[in-house]
Amino acid sequence: MFKKFTNACVNVVQKYLPDAFIFCIILTIVVFLAALPVTGMKLWDVADAWGKGIWSLLKFSMQMALVLVLGTALATAPPVKRAINAAAGVPKSPTSAIVFITVVSMIACWLNWGFGLVVGAILAKEIAKKVKGVDYRLLIASAYSGFVIWHAGFSGSIPLQLASYTDEINKQTAGAVTESIPTSQTIFSAWNLIIVVAIIIVIAFVNAKMHPLPEDTVTVDPKLLVEEKVELTKATTPAEHLENSPFLSITTALIAITYIIHSVIVNKGLNLSLDVVNLIFLTLGIIFHGTPISYVRAITDASKSAGGIILQFPFYAGIMGIMTAAGPNGHSLAGAISDFFVNISTQTTFPLFTFLSAGIVNFFVPSGGGQWAVQAPIVMPAGNSIGVSPAVSAMAIAWGDAWTNMLQPFWALPALGIAGLGARDIMGYCAIVLIVTGIIIGCGFLFLVPFLA
Repeated sequence: MFKKFTNACVNVVQKYLPDAFIFCIILTIVVFLAALPVTGMKLWDVADAWGKGIWSLLKFSMQMALVLVLGTALATAPPVKRAINAAAGVPKSPTSAIVFITVVSMIACWLNWGFGLVVGAILAKEIAKKVKGVDYRLLIASAYSGFVIWHAGFSGSIPLQLASYTDEINKQTAGAVTESIPTSQTIFSAWNLIIVVAIIIVIAFVNAKMHPLPEDTVTVDPKLLVEEKVELTKATTPAEHLENSPFLSITTALIAITYIIHSVIVNKGLNLSLDVVNLIFLTLGIIFHGTPISYVRAITDASKSAGGIILQFPFYAGIMGIMTAAGPNGHSLAGAISDFFVNISTQTTFPLFTFLSAGIVNFFVPSGGGQWAVQAPIVMPAGNSIGVSPAVSAMAIAWGDAWTNMLQPFWALPALGIAGLGARDIMGYCAIVLIVTGIIIGCGFLFLVPFLA
């Protein structure tokens, strides 16, 4: 029965979910039209909001492209390939492969979302080479499913912002937060950790149960996943000697390492921001590839899969511009969605409805920082007024932001780029993950939070 339902979801998505870019365009049109009656803006005002927003994620787009390119290039370095190959050899059957990649990806994403996205996809690709009969689509979907818990982990932008209180946080929350909220009340709260552990265990089981029957399994020829080997030639000219100089690679890496160590000393710890993760990927890639020209070739090859990010992220930035733009009535489209759920909430149901509203908003504003800017001024004061802890209100937004990533191609692009798949190949399986995790998280807010928060 479960496999029939899964197969039905996969078939529906395969037939009706268009390419991720087409999905992005349709989403743009829907948001554009919805903003007109809700915000009271005129046609050209909505177009202005889109145009002003379209380039607002350029820095973030470059960061995400680098996550993909630098992570992939690092994975092709001989020492790293050997380590990944060793890890990929752990599972011996299709079921154990799905469970293994799910658990590894979940833990990696909880530690750091950028690291988890890349490591999960690369490891899944290597497992596909070794385990016969494993469904490649489900393998990549399982690797991506780990992303559902990122905002409840070490790199969760919302809980980390609240732990480092500034006047800006007070402004963002419309005065609802007046002091720092330690991570012991958010990331490391008992109720949050229980939800995380429950999701890891349950989704590992669910993903394994979703594996198709042999006749329905879509495998990939391991030969298609093998990277082309570059034939090394002996350096004969001064330019070629420079290109193949390990000294240049080591010197560059030492500069980066010095910076990282100094930052740790000054900041009294390593803050794994996206920039730091990319710098670590860059430094390790330079070291493990050995020579500058070897790393250049790896980066050139890895860059081929970054097209989806480069094309689609500006459109999502435009969607965010429309969603957050307020019309003459003072309402934005994202704010209207949040207001609706706030108005029907009680103290008990407020965290659940905040989670659901955040999940809806995330389809249109697929950025934790952007979503916080939209919802915090509405949700945080409302939560305070009915007696809900600011830590709980904030984590409800964070969980909603992470939850619907399972059906939002925006964040899947790096993993899909590495795997060589399209969104429709994995989203049927991700829809099941969305349903199951939604139930777990919702029950957590309804039944755990009242007793443990």
